[in-house]
Amino acid sequence: MKKIKAGLLTKIVIAILLGIGCGLFFPEWLQRLFATFNGLFSNFLGFFVPLLIVGLIVPGIAHVGKSAGRLLGLTVVLAYSFTLFSGFFTWGVCHSVYPYLLEGATLSDVNEAGSMFVPYFTVDMPPLMGVMSALIVAFVIGLGLTVVEGKTLRGVFDDFSAIVILTINKVIIPLLPLYIFGIFLSMSANDQVTGVLGVFIKLIVVIFVMTVVLLVVQFGLAGVVAGKNPFRMLRQMMTAYFTALGTQSSAATIPVTLQQTINNGVDPAIARFVVPLCATIHLSG
Repeated sequence: MKKIKAGLLTKIVIAILLGIGCGLFFPEWLQRLFATFNGLFSNFLGFFVPLLIVGLIVPGIAHVGKSAGRLLGLTVVLAYSFTLFSGFFTWGVCHSVYPYLLEGATLSDVNEAGSMFVPYFTVDMPPLMGVMSALIVAFVIGLGLTVVEGKTLRGVFDDFSAIVILTINKVIIPLLPLYIFGIFLSMSANDQVTGVLGVFIKLIVVIFVMTVVLLVVQFGLAGVVAGKNPFRMLRQMMTAYFTALGTQSSAATIPVTLQQTINNGVDPAIARFVVPLCATIHLSG
């Protein structure tokens, strides 16, 4: 009998639905068990993300070579250009539409965001550096390697990059659906899902349409430049967007975004350089 293997997007959607459903009847001890796992996994993500940034960006810049400086400048310009475009577009829509949709609405139902179930234990995992510090370290070392061309240090970071990618593939991505399940389990148990939908039900369609418009514009331009079907590329990235929905964190979504970007045919060196960078400076979301 042939074994059916579900993709990551399918697993994430199932995790969201199961989390919402199981939160209605799971006993307290089981809720606390998942709260413990989520606390540990969240702390590990916070510790791992700066290492991921350094481990992917440094070799990415080094392998791009002497054009890395120009690529960095172009990436920053594009990221902030789309950020400004998205910001003004969002402001215009909100200014025109939201006063009518939000009349009489209240956010009191969603102010209490904490989990009512306390983990059995927690383990602090302070990161070695902040995200911005990691970006600066990666840029300094990566750009330096394009000039110095040190084979020893380049080899060290190539090995470090391999370890980071192995951690992503063997730890982060396999456990991500379980983490998303725990998030929605907690929301459902706290009745936050009902509260959020109750307040924002009128806004969901507007937010969805705005997101679709921004994505179509961005992927349309990317498709013209790359000579590819933008909707096919967008479909490939849906796993990353569902991950972002579940984790509510661009940093936590980096591993999935990186994987799907490479699956879209982007050169791995470019993807490892651009994805962690844009997760920090590209604010279109």
